[in-house]
Amino acid sequence: MRGGGGARAGLGARPRRWGPWARGLQDLSGDGGVRKEELRPGTGQPAPPAATVAVKYSGYLEHADEPFCTNCTTKLPRLMKLGEDITLRGLEIGLLTMKKGEVARFVFTPVYAYGQQGCPPLIPPNATVLFEVEMLDFLDSADSDAFFALTAEQQDTFPLQKVLKVADTEREFGNYLYRKQCFEGAKERYKRAYSILGRSPSSVSEQCQIDASKLLVLLNLSVTYLKLEHPDRALMYGEKALEIDHRNAKALFRCGQACLCMTEYKKARDFLVRAQQIEPFNNDINNELKKLASCYKDYMEKEKEMCCRMLASLNSSHA
Repeated sequence: MRGGGGARAGLGARPRRWGPWARGLQDLSGDGGVRKEELRPGTGQPAPPAATVAVKYSGYLEHADEPFCTNCTTKLPRLMKLGEDITLRGLEIGLLTMKKGEVARFVFTPVYAYGQQGCPPLIPPNATVLFEVEMLDFLDSADSDAFFALTAEQQDTFPLQKVLKVADTEREFGNYLYRKQCFEGAKERYKRAYSILGRSPSSVSEQCQIDASKLLVLLNLSVTYLKLEHPDRALMYGEKALEIDHRNAKALFRCGQACLCMTEYKKARDFLVRAQQIEPFNNDINNELKKLASCYKDYMEKEKEMCCRMLASLNSSHA
């Protein structure tokens, strides 16, 4: 990919003139209006029609070395929903053929791009354009979008398996944002997932399925609030996770981390020791216990120093 004025990231040489070259590419539209060259294969299935995608792209006019549009300088590409957020008809067609991790080059004739009018001042009339695209990730959000478009009463009648699928999709959105260090966005997605898992089960089996889904979301919320530097909230969600599974080492670890951040050393030690008993060879837990010991030692030394200063001040006042 290529950012505005930046270097190309391993996509190979782009032809300065693509008229004759483009005719040899795969014809996606059947009329030659959308043509594709795969530069790097992806994995899995192509993006479904209702997917929400994360892509990097750069658009070029013929004979131009610099892109007229690009999002490659953005750390976190905006998530876009197919059928709603993408204005170029050709790009929509092209993205539906792409798999996760794939890099491709597309040529769009005017009818599939900016039309007879173009888009002044950047795009002249009747311009054929080339786009270089990388499919970073996508999520099939059809069920999730349909669910959140319902009223609260309608949501209550949604089949449990579909509710669980929606919660899982929202959690996956949160995971994507978390990996990109967009913690506020991740938190909101996790909260959306958690909000729909409060329904009353009709059997023990349903309760187990709901609890399993809730547990994953609560653990994610706990670690996200730690990243957001709200350890009190991290502790709250960690303890909710422990209500579901009191022997969950990850939940105990998160609670211990939160208490350590709040300098509640005894509570931190209790949580971390319990986690260590369950997973004695977990390096993260053991390292956190070492960190706790170091913090507690520093804390006690500062307390001792403060007491000494107070005593010295009292003795001088009575001298």
